[in-house]
Amino acid sequence: MKKFLALLFVLTMILGATAAVAESPVTLVYAEVNPLDTIVGMTAQAFKTKVEELSGGSITIDIQHSGVLGSEAQVLDGILSGGDTVDISRISAFALTSYGCNKAKLLSIPYTFVSREHFWNFVNSDMSADFLAEPQTIGLPLRGFAYGEEGFRHFFLKNKVETIEDLKGLKLRVSDDPVMTGMVRDLGASPTVVSFTELYSALQSGVVDGAEQPIANYRSNAFPEVAPYLMLDGHTLGAIQLIITDNGWNKLSEQQQAWVMEAGKFAQEENARFSAEKEAEVLEQLKAEGVTVIEVTDKTPWVEACQNTIQSNTKDQAELYQKLLDLQ
Repeated sequence: MKKFLALLFVLTMILGATAAVAESPVTLVYAEVNPLDTIVGMTAQAFKTKVEELSGGSITIDIQHSGVLGSEAQVLDGILSGGDTVDISRISAFALTSYGCNKAKLLSIPYTFVSREHFWNFVNSDMSADFLAEPQTIGLPLRGFAYGEEGFRHFFLKNKVETIEDLKGLKLRVSDDPVMTGMVRDLGASPTVVSFTELYSALQSGVVDGAEQPIANYRSNAFPEVAPYLMLDGHTLGAIQLIITDNGWNKLSEQQQAWVMEAGKFAQEENARFSAEKEAEVLEQLKAEGVTVIEVTDKTPWVEACQNTIQSNTKDQAELYQKLLDLQ
């Protein structure tokens, strides 16, 4: 009996490997604006490793990182204009707001998520699938297939700041996003749209006085060199999605599509496992490297200042937004 079971196991493994090899080989290009040593870069590598393992090599993931294919907005513009350079991308949830994804907008509202646990409660709830499906629902040629987060986003600046009052009048870089723009304006600063790939030089030349990013991205992109003051206000959690284009999806067989979905789930779980640990590690490195870290112990003034942006961007989905808040 033991020999029979052993033989059955071997045959099952052989058949599984044969099925993977039988699939036509496909290479999918994965666009990531940040370096591989960031939380999102590590998430990309987890996805690549898993899908290539599951597919027995029939799917190869070509990670184009560090913004070589452009900013998130440029990647999305290329996809929506019919380009086929990119098959998969990691995007910030709010990046879809400008393309009509109103549900995605709720994930970027200032001070919505009070903790990482709050965010993962959402991801593991019945609500999250509808958010991932929203692009397909409104007719965009892409679909979300996994979540993640890259830590809370904080402001970093060229010159010393100590309180919320010190932001008044400063030029702060924002992406072309109404929520982010509104939040910066609520704080008394001047929102200035700059491409992420041009942000270092914009800080260096004084085009902007500061910007905001998750901690790991701040360090990996060398921003401390030109903006060494980090204010830990945690205005939003960097919610992310992995998306695949319709072109990319249609390159795959049904079995390969299933492997991509399974690998996405694995990358999501890995992201949840290592994001907090990586963020804490990077923060200690920044302190050791001389970055001035300003703790924000009371966020009440920040939340109150941003009420206009919070309310104006949630009133048309008030019931859904309240359900999101109730998950904390």
